[in-house]
Amino acid sequence: MSAQPDHAPTTVHAPAPGAPAELLAQLRADKRADRWVPAFEHEWAAALEESRRTFSLARLYEVVPDWQGRLAHAPAVDAFVASGYDDSDAVDLAELRLRRG
Repeated sequence: MSAQPDHAPTTVHAPAPGAPAELLAQLRADKRADRWVPAFEHEWAAALEESRRTFSLARLYEVVPDWQGRLAHAPAVDAFVASGYDDSDAVDLAELRLRRG
Protein backbone atom coordinates (compact mmCIF):
# COMPACT_ATOMS: atom_id res chain seq x y z
CA MET A 1 0.00 0.00 0.00
CA SER A 2 1.27 3.42 -0.93
CA ALA A 3 1.35 6.41 1.36
CA GLN A 4 0.80 8.72 -1.60
CA PRO A 5 -2.42 10.76 -1.83
CA ASP A 6 -5.04 9.37 -4.19
CA HIS A 7 -5.39 12.69 -5.99
CA ALA A 8 -3.00 15.12 -7.60
CA PRO A 9 -2.60 18.45 -5.82
CA THR A 10 -3.93 21.45 -7.68
CA THR A 11 -1.20 23.61 -9.13
CA VAL A 12 -1.96 27.29 -9.01
CA HIS A 13 -0.19 29.14 -11.80
CA ALA A 14 1.12 32.66 -11.41
CA PRO A 15 -1.10 35.31 -12.98
CA ALA A 16 0.37 37.56 -15.63
CA PRO A 17 2.29 40.49 -14.12
CA GLY A 18 -0.41 43.03 -15.01
CA ALA A 19 -3.38 40.77 -14.23
CA PRO A 20 -4.29 42.29 -10.84
CA ALA A 21 -4.31 45.83 -12.27
CA GLU A 22 -6.32 44.75 -15.33
CA LEU A 23 -8.78 42.92 -13.09
CA LEU A 24 -9.18 45.95 -10.85
CA ALA A 25 -9.90 48.12 -13.89
CA GLN A 26 -12.56 45.63 -15.04
CA LEU A 27 -14.10 45.57 -11.56
CA ARG A 28 -14.20 49.38 -11.48
CA ALA A 29 -16.05 49.37 -14.82
CA ASP A 30 -18.64 46.82 -13.63
CA LYS A 31 -22.04 47.85 -12.29
CA ARG A 32 -21.15 46.12 -8.99
CA ALA A 33 -18.04 48.28 -8.51
CA ASP A 34 -19.31 49.87 -5.30
CA ARG A 35 -19.30 46.44 -3.61
CA TRP A 36 -16.73 44.47 -5.59
CA VAL A 37 -13.82 46.92 -5.69
CA PRO A 38 -13.57 47.27 -1.89
CA ALA A 39 -14.00 43.50 -1.48
CA PHE A 40 -11.24 42.76 -4.02
CA GLU A 41 -8.93 45.37 -2.49
CA HIS A 42 -9.52 43.93 0.98
CA GLU A 43 -8.87 40.36 -0.19
CA TRP A 44 -5.78 41.45 -2.16
CA ALA A 45 -4.39 43.33 0.86
CA ALA A 46 -4.95 40.29 3.09
CA ALA A 47 -3.18 38.08 0.53
CA LEU A 48 -0.26 40.53 0.39
CA GLU A 49 0.02 40.50 4.16
CA GLU A 50 -0.09 36.70 4.21
CA SER A 51 2.65 36.55 1.57
CA ARG A 52 4.83 38.87 3.64
CA ARG A 53 4.28 36.73 6.71
CA THR A 54 4.72 33.32 5.07
CA PHE A 55 7.04 34.14 2.13
CA SER A 56 4.54 32.34 -0.11
CA LEU A 57 2.79 33.79 -3.13
CA ALA A 58 0.15 31.05 -3.21
CA ARG A 59 -2.71 33.18 -1.83
CA LEU A 60 -1.91 36.02 -4.22
CA TYR A 61 -2.00 33.51 -7.07
CA GLU A 62 -5.47 32.38 -5.92
CA VAL A 63 -7.09 35.81 -5.53
CA VAL A 64 -6.82 36.84 -9.18
CA PRO A 65 -8.45 33.76 -10.78
CA ASP A 66 -11.14 33.71 -8.08
CA TRP A 67 -12.16 37.27 -8.96
CA GLN A 68 -11.77 36.68 -12.69
CA GLY A 69 -14.24 33.82 -12.29
CA ARG A 70 -16.70 35.98 -10.39
CA LEU A 71 -16.52 38.64 -13.07
CA ALA A 72 -16.84 36.10 -15.89
CA HIS A 73 -19.88 34.42 -14.32
CA ALA A 74 -21.67 37.62 -13.31
CA PRO A 75 -23.73 37.83 -16.55
CA ALA A 76 -25.04 34.28 -16.03
CA VAL A 77 -25.97 35.09 -12.44
CA ASP A 78 -27.71 38.28 -13.59
CA ALA A 79 -29.65 36.33 -16.21
CA PHE A 80 -30.69 33.74 -13.64
CA VAL A 81 -31.90 36.39 -11.21
CA ALA A 82 -33.72 38.29 -13.99
CA SER A 83 -35.43 35.12 -15.20
CA GLY A 84 -37.55 34.98 -12.08
CA TYR A 85 -36.74 31.29 -11.71
CA ASP A 86 -38.22 29.95 -8.49
CA ASP A 87 -35.34 28.58 -6.45
CA SER A 88 -37.27 28.33 -3.19
CA ASP A 89 -36.75 24.56 -3.15
CA ALA A 90 -32.95 24.98 -3.26
CA VAL A 91 -30.81 23.42 -0.58
CA ASP A 92 -28.97 25.71 1.82
CA LEU A 93 -25.38 24.50 1.45
CA ALA A 94 -24.32 25.96 4.80
CA GLU A 95 -27.04 23.93 6.50
CA LEU A 96 -26.04 20.83 4.54
CA ARG A 97 -22.42 21.21 5.66
CA LEU A 98 -23.52 21.48 9.28
CA ARG A 99 -25.46 18.24 8.98
CA ARG A 100 -22.44 16.41 7.61
CA GLY A 101 -20.06 17.83 10.21
